[in-house]
Amino acid sequence: MSTTSSAVISGGASGLGEATARRLSADGWHVTILDRDGDRARSLAGELNGAAIELDVTDADAVDAAVAAVVADGHTVRLAVSCAGIGPPERLLSKRGPHKTESFAAILHVNLFGTFNVLRAAAVAMAENEPDEHGQRGVIVNTASIAAYDGQIGQIAYAASKGGIVGMTLPAARDLADKFIRVVTIAPGLFKTPLLASLPQAAQDALGASVPNPARLGDPAEYAALVAHIESNVMLNGEVIRLDGALRMAPR
Repeated sequence: MSTTSSAVISGGASGLGEATARRLSADGWHVTILDRDGDRARSLAGELNGAAIELDVTDADAVDAAVAAVVADGHTVRLAVSCAGIGPPERLLSKRGPHKTESFAAILHVNLFGTFNVLRAAAVAMAENEPDEHGQRGVIVNTASIAAYDGQIGQIAYAASKGGIVGMTLPAARDLADKFIRVVTIAPGLFKTPLLASLPQAAQDALGASVPNPARLGDPAEYAALVAHIESNVMLNGEVIRLDGALRMAPR
C-alpha cells in the first residue's frame, strides 16, 4: 500500500465507522471521515492524523466534491466504506395511521441513496488509480444489515433500504469489474453501536443473549476487522457477508 493511499469512510465519526477509521489508521491508511457531525469528525480525524469533511451523504454533489478533494490533496482513494445510516422504527399501519411517506423516503435517502452516492463517487476516483500489485484499483465496502433478510415489525423502511444495498452489490461489482474495482457488502447483526449502547445494561444483555454464538452484542472492532480483511483478500467481490453470530431475528 502506498503511503498516500487513502480510505474514505462515510458515517465515520461514530459506531462502526469510527471503529473502521481507527483500525485502518492503525494499519497505516490515511483516513478521511465524512460525517454530518462535523465536530466529532474533526476531533477523531485530528486524533488519527487524518481528515474530516462535514456533509450529508444524501447530497450527491457534496459527496462528489469531498472525494475529489481527497484526490486533489494528493491521496489515492483505494478504499471507501459506507457506514452512514438511520433507522427509526415505524409500522406500516398503527394506531397513529399508515406509515408516513416522508419518513420512509428519509430512511431510503440516507441509507440507500447515501450509499449509492459514496459508491458512485469512489468509483470515479478509483477508476483513475494505477493498478496495485494484484491488478486492482480499489475496493468499496457497503453496510447493509441482517434486517435486509429478517426485517422486524416496525422496520419496513429500514429493511427496504438495506435490502436495496444488498441488491446493488452484485451489479455494482459487475459494472466495475472492467475497472478492477471490487464491491462487497457487510450485513451486520446486533452490534454495540451508540444506539444500542445507550440502552440499559439489562436490555443490552437481553439483546446479546438472543445471538446464538457468541451470545453477546458485536464489537464494532469486529466489523472493522472484516473491512480490513475484505480489502486484503482480492477474491472477495460481489458478495454480501452476514456478520451476526448466526442470529436470525424474530418478528419483534
